[in-house]
Amino acid sequence: MVVTDIDMHTDTPDPDDPVFALHRGGKMAIATTVPLRDAADLAIAYTPGVARVCEAIAVDPEVAHEYTWVSNTVAVITDGTAVLGLGDIGPAASMPVMEGKAVLFKQFGGVDAIPIALATTDTEEIIDTIVRLAPSFGGINLEDISSPRCFEIERRLIDLLDIPVFHDDQHGTAVVVLAALINALRVTDRDLRDIKVVISGAGAAGVAITKMLKSAGVRKIAVVDRTGVVHPSRDGLGEVKQWLADETAEWAKPGSVSDALEDADVFIGVSGGTIPEEAVASMAPNAIVFALANPHPEVHPEVAARHARIVATGRSDFPNQINNVLVFPGIFRGALDVRATQISEGMKLAAANAIADLVGDDLSETFIIPSAFDPRVATAVARAVTDTARREGLARRPY
Repeated sequence: MVVTDIDMHTDTPDPDDPVFALHRGGKMAIATTVPLRDAADLAIAYTPGVARVCEAIAVDPEVAHEYTWVSNTVAVITDGTAVLGLGDIGPAASMPVMEGKAVLFKQFGGVDAIPIALATTDTEEIIDTIVRLAPSFGGINLEDISSPRCFEIERRLIDLLDIPVFHDDQHGTAVVVLAALINALRVTDRDLRDIKVVISGAGAAGVAITKMLKSAGVRKIAVVDRTGVVHPSRDGLGEVKQWLADETAEWAKPGSVSDALEDADVFIGVSGGTIPEEAVASMAPNAIVFALANPHPEVHPEVAARHARIVATGRSDFPNQINNVLVFPGIFRGALDVRATQISEGMKLAAANAIADLVGDDLSETFIIPSAFDPRVATAVARAVTDTARREGLARRPY
């Protein structure tokens, strides 16, 4: 979700371009953690010494979490069908993004991550491949897999595996949105249970945000797609949109995004497209606008600021950047530390509150969320996750 001032356009490789220069050879490499100075070191690190460790793991597979990299390693897996703002560009073209994600895992959470791009878009093949790869990793981070396949893939992997499975496009986005919303409501002196929220986008992020806001106590939500408001009386809804319609039936009424925004307190955009200025102007006083599409927000921040009290985007060149990097390193750090079997809704809610609380006395209209470079974030999220995992009985390392 990070956007810089670098021009975004279709490129051919240019060795003098700083972007291509940085990416030459990839952004990561494997490093050893043990010495290999002589034959004695080799005999311990490899044959014959390694056989003793292999035999111990064969007797008790749990030993692998202490004597291999599994306990601190996550697979970052994609099929390249929904990459950033680029869409279905395929597995090879997705690799720079997957490498970038792995670098962020290491930089911000101390988690080793391996990028894996799969040459298949078949749901069954993806699930089967990940299940077969799973013994090499302590967690699975699904990335940039198109909707609605991403929902089934994640759900079934959670059922099949006993390690955390986390689709960041869904849950990372939802956690950081909730964190920012908690603080925006503190600034505007409102309660989650009373606000009216409009979410533009019924894909992976929109569904997860809806679910997370409802878990947090929000009751009035309308979700809008290209056709208009998703509601129970609409024809032709698939399984996911039918769920959205049923979950938001209390407040969502037929109409356009402009209709939905009238007197709404909060707009959350995760779809692209453009929201008319007059629709933003029709929102309730002290409105909150999170226009998160990159690189072009649904409402330009300067336009939104004419009518809303608090404005956030996914961009780094405006205040209040809502960025997934605040979430996934710490969530996996905490889950790995206690060898959690899954990442629960309670753990995600705890992470959102931990992020929100870090703002503290600096809270203002232009500072509702910590910086991605705040060194406290991953530690605070990890602690919230480990505490919740233990409380919910999901930690295999209770102390």
